[in-house]
Amino acid sequence: MADLTSSRNSYVSSKRMRAGVSRGALYSWLSWIVPVLVLVLWEAAARIGLIAPQVLPAPSSVAETALDLARNGDLFVHLGVSLLRAMAGFLIGGIIGLALGIMVGFSPLAQALFDRSIQMVRAVPFLAMLPLVIVWFGVGEVAKIFLVALAVLFPIYVNTMLGIRQIDPKLMELAKVIGLNWTAIVRRIILPGAMPSILTGVRYALAHAWLALVIAETLATTKGIGFLAMDAREFLQTNVILLTMIIYAIIGVVADALVRSLETHFLSWHANYAKGEQK
Repeated sequence: MADLTSSRNSYVSSKRMRAGVSRGALYSWLSWIVPVLVLVLWEAAARIGLIAPQVLPAPSSVAETALDLARNGDLFVHLGVSLLRAMAGFLIGGIIGLALGIMVGFSPLAQALFDRSIQMVRAVPFLAMLPLVIVWFGVGEVAKIFLVALAVLFPIYVNTMLGIRQIDPKLMELAKVIGLNWTAIVRRIILPGAMPSILTGVRYALAHAWLALVIAETLATTKGIGFLAMDAREFLQTNVILLTMIIYAIIGVVADALVRSLETHFLSWHANYAKGEQK
C-alpha cells in the first residue's frame, strides 16, 4: 500500500512538473507577441508613409544598415570596443563595490569609517562628476572605464551590504551553537543568505554600466557604439541611431539573461525562486 501511495505521489508530482514546463514554454512564446506586433505595425506604417523615414525609418531599413556595417567590419569594431570598456569598468567597479559591501556589512567600524562618505559620493549626480573626471583623466580610455566602474560600484556596494545585514541573527546564533567555524558560517549562511540581494545589485549595475558607457562614449573618441550614434546624429542618419539603440537593448537583455541564469544556479534552494521555476 505504501509503495502504491508513493508511486501515485511521484506520478502526480511528475505531471505537475510537466504542466509547469508547458505553461512556462507557452508564456515564453506569448512574451514575443507584443514586440513582433510592434515591429509589424512599425514596418507597415513606414511603408505606407504614415511615418517619415527621417523621423523613424522602417525596421527593414535599420536591418539593411546593420548588414552594411557588418559587411565592412565597422559594426564589429565599434561593438568590440564598447564591450571591452563595459567589461573592464564592470569588473573594476564590481570588485571594489563587492569588497566594500562585504567589509561594511560585517564590520560596524568599517560602516562608521566608510559608509557615510560612500553615500555622499553616491548622492552626487553622475553627470555633475563628468567635468572633474575629464580634469583628472582627460578624455582617454581611462576616463571612460572610470565612469563605468563608478556607475557599477554603488549598486553592488549597497545591495551587498544590505544582503549581509539582513541575515537572520538567529541563524548566526544557531551556527555558533552547533560549532560552525567562521569559514563555514560565511559559506553556508552568510553568502547564500546575501546572494539574492547581491545578484539584484549586479542586475542594477549592468543597467548603470550601459548608461555610463553611453555618456563616456560621447567624450572625444573615434570608436564605440556611442561614437557611432553621435557621428550618425551629425549626418542625420536616423537608421544608424536606431541601430545603436537596438544594439544596446540586445546587449542589456543578454546580460540580464546571464544574471538570471546565475540566479537559477545559485538560488535553486530559495523557495521563491523554486516557485518561479514551476510557473
